[in-house]
Amino acid sequence: MLRLWLALQRQDGWLCIFLKEASGFMEEAIRDFPKQFGWKPKIENESRWRQSQKYILCGMGGSHLAGDIFQSVYPDSNLSVYQDYGLPIWQKVVLDNAFVIASSYTGNTEETLSTFQEAIQKGYSAAVLSTGGDLIEMAKKEGVSYIQMPNKGIQPRVALGFSFLALAKMMGREDVLKEAWSLTTRLNPDASRKSAQEIVKRLEGKVPVIYSSNRNRAVAYNWKIKFNETGKIPTFSNVFPELNHNEMNGFDITDSTKELARPFFFIFLRDAEDHPRIRKRMEVLERQFHDRGLPVMAIDLEGNSRLERIFSSLLLADWTAFGIAKHYGRDPEQVPMIEEFKKLIG
Repeated sequence: MLRLWLALQRQDGWLCIFLKEASGFMEEAIRDFPKQFGWKPKIENESRWRQSQKYILCGMGGSHLAGDIFQSVYPDSNLSVYQDYGLPIWQKVVLDNAFVIASSYTGNTEETLSTFQEAIQKGYSAAVLSTGGDLIEMAKKEGVSYIQMPNKGIQPRVALGFSFLALAKMMGREDVLKEAWSLTTRLNPDASRKSAQEIVKRLEGKVPVIYSSNRNRAVAYNWKIKFNETGKIPTFSNVFPELNHNEMNGFDITDSTKELARPFFFIFLRDAEDHPRIRKRMEVLERQFHDRGLPVMAIDLEGNSRLERIFSSLLLADWTAFGIAKHYGRDPEQVPMIEEFKKLIG
């Protein structure tokens, strides 16, 4: 039925109009991204909230990305990110002293709903981050703490400012909130868009592979999922120094394997604060790839603070993924294959 509907739209020219409108909505969401950092989150049922020595952020897809970044910027925060059904199989004494944060942007992610239900059933401390849906209703019913994020109708992957602020608030990190609020004036979507245009040109017909230091693993992974979901293209990511012990050898091409490597384009995300040996590894591997005829683009994380560098890089990733979608004539907003999959699994 979906294919037939699309065929009918093509005949009437409606599909082009639909894609144009979807493209415009995503374009506005990316341009307005810095504004998200002006939001002031509020904890509802705050009497049930408590400071904890251990936090577990449970979420899938775009709903755990804030946790990944939080871990990267504040490694001393004692935050774990869990992506599955139920709760992690940890010792009960650990879970007894942890604070479970169920995060689902839509509020209807089945894995996260199962996490929240199990936490409540077993009497663990729990809270919710969401825009609404079943998860917010369950939080209200159980009387637990929750933060309801603004529902702007955007995709979770481009609502990262809202989810990051919500997580910081739920973890009691007022220092993080203060730093993040300054990003409203420090992020420059117009400059990022201009830089993205050149990257899009170089990626034409290629499969991106995003490499970063291990400390910037969350940044590389965010680039990957934005290219997957917004750009609708295969993309992969990995980190130094681990990739020097295995993956790079897969690109030691010969005449018999050069066709296998031909589609790949490597993006190295460089950070001035990376370990000197990591920067050296990037330089050497870039030369090795060039010697083998493999394309590499190095992109520096730029900004006055680690938080600014990360979110500036992710803004660049958003614009690049948006440009890729436009280049291939794809809707940059919706994720039809994921929605189809959800229906198929029932």
